[in-house]
Order: sequence, then C-alpha cells, then structure tokens
Amino acid sequence: MERRAFIKMAGLSPLALKLPIGSSGPGYYHDHFTLPPLPYPASALEPVIDTQTMEIHHGRHHKGYVENLNKALDYAGIHTDDIMDILSRTSTLDERIRNNAGGHWNHSFFWPLMRPPRENNVPEGIVRDAIQGSFGNFASFQELFKKVAMGIFGSGWAWLIKTSSGSLEITSTPNQDNPLMDVAKERGTPILGLDVWEHAYYLKYQNKRADYIDNWWKVVNWDTVAENLKG
Repeated sequence: MERRAFIKMAGLSPLALKLPIGSSGPGYYHDHFTLPPLPYPASALEPVIDTQTMEIHHGRHHKGYVENLNKALDYAGIHTDDIMDILSRTSTLDERIRNNAGGHWNHSFFWPLMRPPRENNVPEGIVRDAIQGSFGNFASFQELFKKVAMGIFGSGWAWLIKTSSGSLEITSTPNQDNPLMDVAKERGTPILGLDVWEHAYYLKYQNKRADYIDNWWKVVNWDTVAENLKG
C-alpha cells in the first residue's frame, strides 16, 4: 500500500478536517480515528518478527490505542480527527489522550517503516548521504541508535529525527510519547522509529532486546525513510 494512502487511512493527514469542540458526554464515542490495515501480510516480516507478534501488536495493541483514544476524546468533549493538533498540545490534554494519541501515531508511522527481510539491507542515496554527514558512516549510526534503544528503561521508542535546523539526531521517548509532542525533551520530525516495548518483540526474543534491534535492520524500509527525510 502506498505510504500516503496508509497515513490517510490512519487519520494522520495534517490537512484533516478540524471539527469544533463539543460535549457528547461519556458512554459514547465517535470514530475520530480508525485502525489502518498493515501495509503487508502479518507474516511478511518473518523470521525477523514473527506472525503472532505482528497480529497481536497490530490487532490488539494498536487497535486498543485507537479505541481508547476515541473514547478519551469523547469523554473530554473534544471532536477532532487532526492528530497533529493533538500531539502539538499534549501538555494541555488528559494523560489518556496523550498516551493513546501517541500510541496511534507511533504505530501508524512504524508499520510502513518495515518490509520483508533483506540481507545487507543498507540505505542508499539521500538517506545514506544524510547519515554519513551526521554520523560518519552507517555502522557508527547503527551503534549509536542501538545504544539509545538499549538505554531506554522500560517501554519507549528510539528515533532518528530531523531537527528544525535540518540536522539529524538520535533520541528517545518514554512510553508512547514522540518527538512531535510539545512535552518531548528533544523535538523534531521523525525519520525512523523503533518500538522497544516488550510486546513488540518478547514472543520471539524474550528479554533479548539487543537481538531484536540487531535483526530489525534487515526489515527497515529505507524507501519510506527517504520519503520521511524529504518531508
């Protein structure tokens, strides 16, 4: 599925309709956001990420974020399908909105970042040049990215972001936060992101997060990363 179509189905378009704030009260929620389908079969990332993990991760965890976000928005009397607006002002919103909006955006961003495994899967073109310009070479970038991902205590995400100055930086966020949120310590535009919540890898790798990270490079879709870099 084309990345732009996938993002549109997830309700992530920055041009999404902004509806007025209302008050429908608890007990009923609007489908502000919907669960986008995976852009490939759940088995497509085998053996790096197993089918059962993908089915649970997408069909239960991501689905739960979408459903709970809709409920939290309705409970707060906020009627919107503009996810970017929500992320930009999470500090002013209920924690349930922050957590579930982050969970929905992060996973919708994450799925297109992967494709079936490839050996010697390295970036080319503008991504290779940008990584070399910021980190020296791809191996150094991988080492630093892994260090950041391994350094996350508990659950969270590791990110490659483009800052407002145009430079690339590696950062992390706890839980379901992301660098687009106004609460993020380091803000920027996500180019690449890795989910290091245990539900993303535990069935196959147990507590071996390092093995999950090392193998994940085989499924990174560098074409999507290039699109993200171009903005």
